[in-house]
Amino acid sequence: MEASELRNKTVDELRGELADLKRESLNMRFRRASGEFSNTVHIRKVRRDAARILTVLAEKKRNSKSERDI
Repeated sequence: MEASELRNKTVDELRGELADLKRESLNMRFRRASGEFSNTVHIRKVRRDAARILTVLAEKKRNSKSERDI
């Protein structure tokens, strides 16, 4: 997932995707702890995608705040 793709989405869509990624991350952590999940690269990808979404959400919040100040 690229940041440019995320910037074209609405805040609600981003929050929904973030919730899905957090749920997926939790499930992967449980599966890894029980020994049935060995694809650690996927865990890293999910964490980075969540961070990208949080960054884009912060950008959108900052931009909307500066537009209100004008």
